[in-house]
Amino acid sequence: MEKIKSFRVDHRKLDKGIYISRIDGDIVTYDLRFCKPNSGVVLDNITLHTTEHMLATFLRNSAIKDDVIYFGPMGCQTGFYLLARDSVSYDTALKTVKDVLRQTIEHNGEVFGASEEECGNYRNLSLPTAQNACREYLAVIADTNKITDYDEVNSRS
Repeated sequence: MEKIKSFRVDHRKLDKGIYISRIDGDIVTYDLRFCKPNSGVVLDNITLHTTEHMLATFLRNSAIKDDVIYFGPMGCQTGFYLLARDSVSYDTALKTVKDVLRQTIEHNGEVFGASEEECGNYRNLSLPTAQNACREYLAVIADTNKITDYDEVNSRS
């Protein structure tokens, strides 16, 4: 059976950052890698869950909202996948990710979707943990001006 592309990238060469995981037709999958794979550091469930609520809401209310297909966590707890139409340039995607990270960091209200009607585990949310994770990740990608493709990662020695 053919391995999926995310299993074909050498995770020993991945670091924190933002990557193009794959392109399927007009859909680009971005890998927002908050944690270095296999380092022993992962996002705990409350941080993963809250960050998903915040970033998904801000993304779906951003300038690229009509081109966002999906935003959600990686099962390995090291980051998130953002799927967007290829009509969004890589530069715009990167800028938007930085913007929604800042919005989350600066948010003073309630966690979006933090009610029993809106979420299947609404008690498992903490804005400060999501803000801290977003602050740390933004520091990693703040000076990034190019999104790396998985193929570029595999070609590293």
